[in-house]
Amino acid sequence: MAAEPDGSDGQPPVPSLSWSDCQGGFECANADVPLDYRDPQGRTITLAVIRKKAPDQAKKKGTLFLQPGGPGNSGVDFVRNNYAGLPAAMRDSFDVFGYDVRGVGRSSALTCWDDQTYTQAVTAAKGVPGPDAYEPAVRQAAEFGQACLDNAGELAPYVGTEYVARDIDLLRQALGEDQLTYYGRSFGSYIGTVYAALFPERVRALALDGGYDPENYANRPYAYDRPQYLALDGAMSRFLDWCEADQDTCGFGDGDPRGAFEKLKADLDANPVPTANGGQANGYTLVYRLMFNINEGKVIWPSLGGALRKAQLRDNTSFLLRPPSPASYDFLNPNVAVECVDKDYPRDPALLKRQVTRNAELAPLLGPAMAYGPPTYDHQHATTCVQWPGEKPSRYDGSFRAKGSAPILVLGTTGDPDTPYRDAVALSRQLDNGRLLTFKAEGHTAFGRSACATAAVTGYLVDLKVPARGTTCTDETQPPSATPKVAPPGTTLGELRNGVNERLDHLGSLR
Repeated sequence: MAAEPDGSDGQPPVPSLSWSDCQGGFECANADVPLDYRDPQGRTITLAVIRKKAPDQAKKKGTLFLQPGGPGNSGVDFVRNNYAGLPAAMRDSFDVFGYDVRGVGRSSALTCWDDQTYTQAVTAAKGVPGPDAYEPAVRQAAEFGQACLDNAGELAPYVGTEYVARDIDLLRQALGEDQLTYYGRSFGSYIGTVYAALFPERVRALALDGGYDPENYANRPYAYDRPQYLALDGAMSRFLDWCEADQDTCGFGDGDPRGAFEKLKADLDANPVPTANGGQANGYTLVYRLMFNINEGKVIWPSLGGALRKAQLRDNTSFLLRPPSPASYDFLNPNVAVECVDKDYPRDPALLKRQVTRNAELAPLLGPAMAYGPPTYDHQHATTCVQWPGEKPSRYDGSFRAKGSAPILVLGTTGDPDTPYRDAVALSRQLDNGRLLTFKAEGHTAFGRSACATAAVTGYLVDLKVPARGTTCTDETQPPSATPKVAPPGTTLGELRNGVNERLDHLGSLR
């Protein structure tokens, strides 16, 4: 292995990791990396990292990087919360490693709006915005962007994904790995894509689950946003179709679940439900929670039906009536900021209005609340990003071919409400050496939700067995006959156990 750069040649020095016990058999450390890679020996930012070592170090094959979705989720928590659920072959073959990317969690968390400001914004938002909602949404988005500049201006330009990928390469070297072995889900798939584009020869195995169309995401973001609106509304539509077909199990809608859902949004807007902590839940609260909880797939459908019925009855124990909390804001602040740095929206106000208005029209179930709501999640960022006030030196704009890399596995779920299947197909085609695995199912991502997909990912990461072209998995857990009290195989039902889904990524427990 070549000598590690120490900074004397103009390259960024490789961080030195001093590991210490951090409970449960995990070790934690801090890694100093350049704040701005244009000045590789200048100011640094400290990243929090975690690992759990393979039980037999003599037999391990290296280090497996795990990267959660987001942007905004903690990689430290992702490893700690999901390690026990990994297949034994992974835990035996690798030291399992994760870290909080710059601007997230323990790595200088980026804050634009404070908790009070965010709470005021989401409390005032509507599930059924009125005809004059567009202009206030644009003004509010500008206020958010200015708050990022005011409160996180020294950090915000440097949270883009090119710099995140460069951090990973320094961490790879710090761990003594010649090549990278990596599983990334959702936004973690885009981080892996950029890494492969920058360092194709350093790829051992990359599994990209819930793949992004990287060209659209970075360079044609309106073309990226619309399919996400459509995918989310499509998933909600299929759930309501199931409700209509199986009223006894769903328990919501009295024969017309679509009509009942539209009425419920409006009723909650007009007369919000008081919450246990003194807040209130309205139609926007309902839409926000559905946006994340529907990611669980068909297994969650009876629970969604029951929670919607509770909302009809104004029962504030419904997990769909839990307003966004500080844990949500810790995720949402960097989620908006990172994507505004990553994406290149045309700065044309007329185009912005046409696109946002059309997205709301095409996705009538959940789209209007997102399109005209405060800055929160993914496909709703256009109003903020078009007006983004800062520079973007850490943005990556291509190419995304990763020419010369080892085979890269891309996973796409056909009914994914968060990362549309078409994006995984596009990514597999843009990569010079991509291989697509299809999971025919509802819900977000495939690993841990499908025994078939989990086995394929495990065989690929551990033994470099690339699935055959055209491999398709069809083993989605079907809706149970009633709201489940415990997690069915392959799921964790975190939103039921915790009472709310704060968009904390988790894997299933298939082994």
